[in-house]
Amino acid sequence: MLPKTAEYALRAIACLTQDADRAWSADHLAEQTQVPRRYLHKVLQGLCQNELVYSRSGPGGGYMLSRPADEITILDVVNAVAPVERIHHCPLGLDSHTTLCPLHRELDKAYAATEESFARVTIGQLVLSGGTIPPLCEVACS
Repeated sequence: MLPKTAEYALRAIACLTQDADRAWSADHLAEQTQVPRRYLHKVLQGLCQNELVYSRSGPGGGYMLSRPADEITILDVVNAVAPVERIHHCPLGLDSHTTLCPLHRELDKAYAATEESFARVTIGQLVLSGGTIPPLCEVACS
């Protein structure tokens, strides 16, 4: 259901949350999240453009969260790189469909429910949810 780009962005954000005071290199993030380095660069650019992450160059540089994980929702991350596409008009462009047909109305309801669900959960909640398995990372990012 989620595009690969959104999954990769969530992995990167979750990994950055493990030690939010530390800048992480793209190479380290790629290794920890198992996201291909080139693809991760594209994902990180989207996260930076949407001010969820910022980059610092030079020695000790890398990527960091722009704000606390408790202020970033799953929806923020998804919309930064692969927004949930709602259906506002007939996708077929049929002139007679002045409102959504039953099929597209139901599909849009599902997309709306997904948005609402993603908006209710912060990255901080995910990371602090407990358990021995770190969310969206193979190993604890260290």
